[in-house]
Amino acid sequence: MKRLLIVWHSMTGGAHQMAQAAAQAARAEPDVDVRLQAAAQTTAEDVLAADGYLFVTPENLASMAGLMKDFFDRTYYAALDRIVGRPYAILVCAGTDGTGAVRQIQRIATGLRLKEIAAPVIVRTGAQTPEAILAPKTLAAADLARCAEVGAALAAGLSAGIF
Repeated sequence: MKRLLIVWHSMTGGAHQMAQAAAQAARAEPDVDVRLQAAAQTTAEDVLAADGYLFVTPENLASMAGLMKDFFDRTYYAALDRIVGRPYAILVCAGTDGTGAVRQIQRIATGLRLKEIAAPVIVRTGAQTPEAILAPKTLAAADLARCAEVGAALAAGLSAGIF
């Protein structure tokens, strides 16, 4: 059985909804063990035990969330040269941009020599004021469907042995 590790962090619920949508779709593949784990609780052992990855984060101040960065800081060197070629994808919940977080994760994944299997999905909430930025998020069904497609594609590829 293959394992898909979905690592997520969320302060206002948007990124968590994205991760849950992807996990639900991925779980349709009976031959894939889907692990949905908060970044703060995910260890290097979890990374090494997985066959593919989905990284889900909000964009904060044009960067990935601090706890997502902490996850990479804690696991990077233990995984270096040990997960080469494994597939990954990125989901970002952002106010208006999202590309800063994507670039950061792509650079880390390049260092780990992971294989990006889908274009990053950025869900933009349009939040601009401090109140809107900090408010709990409810994402549109169409945006969650885009996240589900990525989760389903990762799981299907793992199940079929494509990656």
